[in-house]
Amino acid sequence: MNIFKFSIKLILQFLFVTIFFSTLQAKKLDKYIDGKDISNYFSGILLLQDNKYEESYNFLKKLDGLEENHFDYSSRYLFSLINLGKFNEAFNYSKKLEKKGFSNFESELIMGVYYLEDQKYDLAQKYFLRLKERNSKLILNNFISNTLFNWTSFNKLNFTKAQNIINEIDSNFFDNLKKIQNAFLHCYYKSEKTDNFFVNLISDKKIDFSRYNYFYASYLFRLGKIEESNKVIDKALKDYPTNLLLNQFKHDLKLQKFKNNFDCQNLSNVIAEILYIAANALSSQNIQINSNFYLNLSKYLNKKFYSFDTLLAENYYKAGNSNYAKKIYKELEKKGDAFFWYSSKQLANIVLKNKDNDQAINIVKNAYNKLEHKGIYEKFDYAEFLKNNDKFNEAIIFYTEIIKSININHPLYPEVTDGRGVCYERVGDWDKAEKDLLSSLAASPEQAYVINYLAYSWIEKGIKISKSLEMLKKANDLKSNDPFIIDSLGWALFKLEKYKESEKYLQSAVKLMPDDPIVNDHYGDVLWKIGEKIQARYYWNYVIKLDSTEKDLKEKIKVKLLLGI
Repeated sequence: MNIFKFSIKLILQFLFVTIFFSTLQAKKLDKYIDGKDISNYFSGILLLQDNKYEESYNFLKKLDGLEENHFDYSSRYLFSLINLGKFNEAFNYSKKLEKKGFSNFESELIMGVYYLEDQKYDLAQKYFLRLKERNSKLILNNFISNTLFNWTSFNKLNFTKAQNIINEIDSNFFDNLKKIQNAFLHCYYKSEKTDNFFVNLISDKKIDFSRYNYFYASYLFRLGKIEESNKVIDKALKDYPTNLLLNQFKHDLKLQKFKNNFDCQNLSNVIAEILYIAANALSSQNIQINSNFYLNLSKYLNKKFYSFDTLLAENYYKAGNSNYAKKIYKELEKKGDAFFWYSSKQLANIVLKNKDNDQAINIVKNAYNKLEHKGIYEKFDYAEFLKNNDKFNEAIIFYTEIIKSININHPLYPEVTDGRGVCYERVGDWDKAEKDLLSSLAASPEQAYVINYLAYSWIEKGIKISKSLEMLKKANDLKSNDPFIIDSLGWALFKLEKYKESEKYLQSAVKLMPDDPIVNDHYGDVLWKIGEKIQARYYWNYVIKLDSTEKDLKEKIKVKLLLGI
């Protein structure tokens, strides 16, 4: 794997050098042919790609003037500046580009945002108009430029004209964004229909608009309608009980500590949310550099809205920059109970990535004990964390507490009984495990993974195999191409001595999970049974060599290598 990564890096380096030279203007090539400059630029770009902005900035800032010869340099330098929060420096560099006639999409966006935050709306609109006139090939860029230009024009337009502009948005691409902007527009103009548009937005169950319950509730709070604001949050939490933003709102209202950090009559706040939407879209495509760029612009426009940092930390975590993520989570821990609990779990996940299970468990345990309010969802999170880290007996205690406090119709009931059932199975109490897993399925029969767990457990115990097979066929219909379910299905057929049919499923499972010891062991067994003994031994030997193979399985396979099945 390391050799593969090294090879890819070499290829990327070669491509980079080729592109670098091909984009330099020949008449000034001699100025930047120096190997040190190329090395600085190359290092800066690679570090930028790794989301290491401080290191990237340190290399790129040494290349002052390169924008005259290499167009992409200025964009990349601006990315490193904005992602470091060096907004004034980014603005000054953007003005420098403008004077030289080398402005680009990023520089004009930065200048527009700078003037917007300074409430110089005419200047902001001037730069957003330039963005719009660029007519980028990228749909997202066009959405941003058009939207920002439109919103900065609304302070000069009456409500009817502004609404016409929003309604002219191409619904084929931006129907959901049109709904969001319409709600904000009515609020911005203090329309009597603001409530209706927010209610219509959050009532749409086809898309997750849970976030906008917060904006509606904060709008009501700002009007002094505290009771109505509370009702919006309470209703939203029934549908989205684990939503971080809504939970923190609820905690703050209860403690009378709520500070409204979003105002839909504040142009900067609205545009900050629009840029957040762009950042979220980019993050979902794993384009972290660009996502962080828009997130940091959002933070510049609305410095109080610390919820933006949750996506920023997630981007760093996904990009493998755990240290940056940890810094953000440690700051978010200070923002209230909901953020504290969320951030603690995220910090524990970072520690788990480094294989330090004991430290991770201590982080979550200490955080849980510090929580002022421990609801069933916090308790469930804690039980799940304990279960996932092999603390089965401890997890059973918390699962049991939850089960005693809810009924079968509660949305958590199937998950809690499933979780406790798994714990009972892992500590060897099969009777209780079976009872819980059946209870989970009685409450919610379409749970493919619970079906799989129960059926596979029966197969391993040599009981109810025919029933297990029928259940696994249902699970496979519910979750097609899931390797665990396919393996279980193949294993049920194996136990029923339907080897040819079993071989087809187990072969598929191996293709989907080539590094899983149990799947490969099962496949070796069925190969032996159909007479492919050389191939069977190949797979058994492969399982022994896998680092993830448990000691007991290795010992069993050694016997099979000597004696067969």
